[in-house]
Amino acid sequence: MPRTWLSIRVDLVEGHADYLWPRPGRIFAAARRHTFAELATAIDDAFARWDRAHLHQFWLADGARVSTPDPEWDEPDQVVHDDRKLTLARLQPGEQFAYEFDFGDSWLHLCTVGPVRIDPLDQLGITPDQPMPYWGWGTIPDQYGRRWDSDDGESRPPANPKGTDLPHIGPWQWRR
Repeated sequence: MPRTWLSIRVDLVEGHADYLWPRPGRIFAAARRHTFAELATAIDDAFARWDRAHLHQFWLADGARVSTPDPEWDEPDQVVHDDRKLTLARLQPGEQFAYEFDFGDSWLHLCTVGPVRIDPLDQLGITPDQPMPYWGWGTIPDQYGRRWDSDDGESRPPANPKGTDLPHIGPWQWRR
């Protein structure tokens, strides 16, 4: 396959009132025919967004706003490009744009289109139907800042059982 796909670097800059440094990130392979909605889903998957009941939007370098239009949220005089229809073909090499997930916690990402097009078979070994990450780094914070399953934001962490809670199967059967 020829080098026709975009390589898009996505760095998580801030969210849930925290500025992240060093920034965790992912690099995605995406066809120019993919939509911004498909890219949003891929970013949310790669950054462990498990509660998808939140709005999202992109801001492009030319000032355009891309989102799923919502008459209750959008300003009447504001043009919002439908992310389910607008394709990534609009993006140029080196272009930067922003992605926001969850307007309340405002998970903000800096997206940068790579300088050269890529072949998905070379990078991924497959040609996926959707945008897909092929490289990444950093620790992804929990969407709500939870550190364990019943974290209420005020309680102390549970005591560390140091493996005594693990069953005697597979890799843990010889540890005691």
